[in-house]
Amino acid sequence: QVQLVESGGGLVQAGGSLRLSCAASGRAFASYYMGWFRAAPGKEREFVAAIHWSGTSTDYSDSVKGRFTISRDNAKNTVYLQIDSLKPEDTARYYCAARNGSIGYSQYEYNLWGQGTQVTVSS
Repeated sequence: QVQLVESGGGLVQAGGSLRLSCAASGRAFASYYMGWFRAAPGKEREFVAAIHWSGTSTDYSDSVKGRFTISRDNAKNTVYLQIDSLKPEDTARYYCAARNGSIGYSQYEYNLWGQGTQVTVSS
């Protein structure tokens, strides 16, 4: 069983950058499709980005495409989310998640979750 721990969130001004990390325990990390989701206050968790277990294929939601970059280092059991050109509407709690099989765009398709890390963007 893989356990996930996110880090790297914080308070940042609009236009700034952050790099979120998700450290995974467990030997099976390299076989999982990894995703990042976020949940703003009062809203459902929404898909942000996902990356194939090999790192060769990625996908993003339209709202973050061109500003967010997902990557992974299987040797370090870590997946990253580089967030640039932050906007106030990016304020949310960010979660990483893992699933077997193909890419998933819904939170209900992922069965492993971290506790999340808070990102707050001031205008």
